[in-house]
Amino acid sequence: MRTPGLGKTSDQWRQEIQEERSKADRWERKAQETQAQKEGLERQMLETQNHQAELKARIVELERSPTRYRGRNTMIELKAGLCKIEEMKKMIEELENTLQSCEQRIKVLERNEEHWKEQLHHSQNQVQNRDYIMGEAVSQIREVADHLQTMATQADVLSVKYELESDWGQELALLLKEVKAIGIRAKPYL
Repeated sequence: MRTPGLGKTSDQWRQEIQEERSKADRWERKAQETQAQKEGLERQMLETQNHQAELKARIVELERSPTRYRGRNTMIELKAGLCKIEEMKKMIEELENTLQSCEQRIKVLERNEEHWKEQLHHSQNQVQNRDYIMGEAVSQIREVADHLQTMATQADVLSVKYELESDWGQELALLLKEVKAIGIRAKPYL
């Protein structure tokens, strides 16, 4: 069935609306996945920050150690403590780099999340617009079908009246019977 003036069948409109709903669902899933990734990165970042704080505390402790070692006069222990300090400083630097990387990834995910939310909103608007157009088309079809029913009833009455009067009357009666047939075909759309 073609919708008058719109050029698409109701099945085509339904299919198009279903495609838009599918798009909206996909965007919603992507937004949820992004949110989950973001939360995972935030947890990882918090763990990294905690580990970094522990290492810094350990460095402070080790930096205080040389005074104890000097008191004992053990240079080997002092060198070992300084090596540990250097190793921990390297670990802190690596953790800071990892933290910066996580922060950058979170920013990218937040931008992507905003984009997906915009796409979802756009798709939802398109679905609403198509639903409105379909409703309007159905309403117009019903009005036309109702009008055809009225015309069919009038045509039936007039065909009986003019059928026997003349050749013109017979032609008019034939035309009125055709209007009645169209009215019958329009009945399912009411």
